[in-house]
Amino acid sequence: MGPVRTAFITHCWKSIPTSRWLLGALALCLAAMAVDPAHGNTRVDLIELRVERGDDGLYLSARLDFQLPTAIEDALLKGIPVRFVADADVFRERWYWYDSEIASAQRFMRVAYLPLTRRWRLNTSSEPITNAGLGVGLTQHYDSLADVMASVQRISRWRIATMAELEPGGRQTLRFRFRLDMSQLPRAFQIGAIGESDWVLSIERRIDLTHEGLR
Repeated sequence: MGPVRTAFITHCWKSIPTSRWLLGALALCLAAMAVDPAHGNTRVDLIELRVERGDDGLYLSARLDFQLPTAIEDALLKGIPVRFVADADVFRERWYWYDSEIASAQRFMRVAYLPLTRRWRLNTSSEPITNAGLGVGLTQHYDSLADVMASVQRISRWRIATMAELEPGGRQTLRFRFRLDMSQLPRAFQIGAIGESDWVLSIERRIDLTHEGLR
């Protein structure tokens, strides 16, 4: 029964018309998928993540590294601001229940291109930066996209908790997250970015603060 079935399948396969150009096109397609970085999420590397205790609280410094995808660069050059968010949450371990969040901080960054001056603007705030207004925060200007993105990827002595929030004793952990915020992009961009890996840009890390001697 086995040999008969094998012969039948072989006969059917040989009877299917195939062309060399179709097989060649398929091979090229597969090769392109193998080398095209757009088929994977944009890689974000966390080069440095350091936490230190000061007289008035807990400070975080971080250095990230990533290449801005072409789709995001194009959006910026078309005058569409792009936003990034950094989150820092401190948890205290509880053996009887979920870990308790004892401190939380956010940093909102808005990058925009100014075509009249051909310069780049970076707004940084502890509050969400909406399209209605830039709110209260720090505004900086840069000569190039590379310069403004270097500033986005570098966080220096950001206070993420006060001394009053840091409870003594117990095991404490820090969760740091950095991501591209798509919530305030124009609706057309939000819909078009669904399923597109170019718009997936994020990283998350955890640090045991007790182990680091920051109790």
